[in-house]
Amino acid sequence: MQQLSRPARRAVLVVHVAVSVGWLGLTVGLLALGVTGFTTGSPGTTAAAYRAMKIFADWLVIPVALIALLSGLVLSLGTPWGLARHRWVVTKFWLTLATTLLSAFALRPEIGRLAADAVAGRPTDGLGLVIAPSVATATYLFVTAISVLKPWGRTRRGSRTRPARGHAAARDTPAPAAE
Repeated sequence: MQQLSRPARRAVLVVHVAVSVGWLGLTVGLLALGVTGFTTGSPGTTAAAYRAMKIFADWLVIPVALIALLSGLVLSLGTPWGLARHRWVVTKFWLTLATTLLSAFALRPEIGRLAADAVAGRPTDGLGLVIAPSVATATYLFVTAISVLKPWGRTRRGSRTRPARGHAAARDTPAPAAE
């Protein structure tokens, strides 16, 4: 893929960071609702919490996850960071892909099932709706940390494709993160 121009890279970066922060906030909100639904003794409150979770899951989880994944791909492929040159980028990609798939094929259906049961007057144990957002929140915090810290160095492929030092290398290599 051709390198993004500076304005395009900045625009995609803003979208990626904003959507990723939104995904973290959405997951924390789902966690709060899941804890409320699981711990309350009120069937009405449980039903309301699970119904609210269903609204978030139906309208926000998948679009936010996909935009985070796609904007991250565009950034990795359209900048010198690359998708397979640095271990932190590879790790971030696979964790984002895994959480996107788990959100689509495990979390959303479970939220839908529990919301339907709660609305029907038979709220069931929603411990999974506490565990899943807890794991997702921890994962997103980890991904945020590695995005900032950029640990672990280059992959084998990244070591092989490292450009020679000089003017071209300085132009193609991302600047180190400010500490």
